[in-house]
Amino acid sequence: MPSSFVVVLCHGSYHTPEPYQPFLTALKEHGIEVHCPQLPTSDLSKLNVGDVSNPNFNLEPPAGGYPQPFDNAKVIQSLLEQLIVRDGKNVVLFGHSSGGFVASEAAVPELQAKIRKEKGLKGGVVGIFYACAFVVPVGESIHSFFQPKDGSPPKPPHFCTFHKFGVNGLMSTNQAAKYFFNGLDDEKAKYYDSIMTASPILNTVLTKDVYPALPCVYLVTENDLTLPATYQEGMVALQNQREGVDIKVVRCQSGHSPQLTWTEGLVAEVLKFGREIL
Repeated sequence: MPSSFVVVLCHGSYHTPEPYQPFLTALKEHGIEVHCPQLPTSDLSKLNVGDVSNPNFNLEPPAGGYPQPFDNAKVIQSLLEQLIVRDGKNVVLFGHSSGGFVASEAAVPELQAKIRKEKGLKGGVVGIFYACAFVVPVGESIHSFFQPKDGSPPKPPHFCTFHKFGVNGLMSTNQAAKYFFNGLDDEKAKYYDSIMTASPILNTVLTKDVYPALPCVYLVTENDLTLPATYQEGMVALQNQREGVDIKVVRCQSGHSPQLTWTEGLVAEVLKFGREIL
């Protein structure tokens, strides 16, 4: 039976849509329409790396600069306008890792279901499902939120390597099989490691305060080696202490890729979330 909502997935940094395909397929098997566009910040064709099949992460930045999460949000917002304004569909945004920022920034008030309903319009963003995602305060970027406030030089996360141009260039993953794909068998983990891309430092500042405006749920991944559970819990707690914010928390024994290691459980939680809202 067709679902009454659509899922738009905002993938994480260094990713293509490929590591999400088992999850997307499982959602489709439950009658869910799904979309997962490639986002610019991890699209090798936009990062000036030469041959994308054998990328060189030490080349100079593109003439116009690297894409930023703002550009990712524009891609998602354009898709939302088609699904909502053109087709009148209800949408659950799903943000994984840095895709949480993208989902938050893309959920502009004029596309939110509650506001559209007040205007007599159908469809809209009905809620956001964050999976081990960055839930940063308005006015912060992913980079600024996690950097020391004492002005000391930025350091790459433990799972990343800076390349030739340091903070002005690209980062790529270090031991992604271990940090991103723990919980998978070695062969699958190594495969997904092999297709990871790169990312510039993410400096876009969050401008949309969606946390009090939309129903939100956060999946804490207890065995996460990339973004430890304590960090995830801290970001949610920081928002939930604000008046009008009530981000629900669910948990699973997964690493940073629950879409691969906890697929059916994740599908069940997304279905539950969407159906409860509607």
